[in-house]
Amino acid sequence: MTVMIVDDHRSFRHAARRVLESAGFEIVGEAGDGEAALEAIPRLRPDIVLLDVQMPGIDGFEVAARLIERGDPPLIVMTSSRDGADFGALVERSGARGFIQKGDLSGPAIRAVLA
Repeated sequence: MTVMIVDDHRSFRHAARRVLESAGFEIVGEAGDGEAALEAIPRLRPDIVLLDVQMPGIDGFEVAARLIERGDPPLIVMTSSRDGADFGALVERSGARGFIQKGDLSGPAIRAVLA
């Protein structure tokens, strides 16, 4: 499966790339903010978007809403360094398949959210 990583921290994007590639995922792109993600996703057509909740400018919830509004969105997995409980029902209402805390990111965690 192909993945695009959207996060405003370059170090996290790099770490996530290593983790996911070692688990067999193909990383087709990265974006450092919501605007860049919205521009790149239609062109790159990833199966999965690993999407940071909190970013400057357009946050992850708004990115998810716009992707869903466009129709035929990729599978969206939200992520944050904060606990998922901090966001309550926002993740469910976002249209994302689920949430993974950044410290828990792994290939099996992505697969479990998508199952």
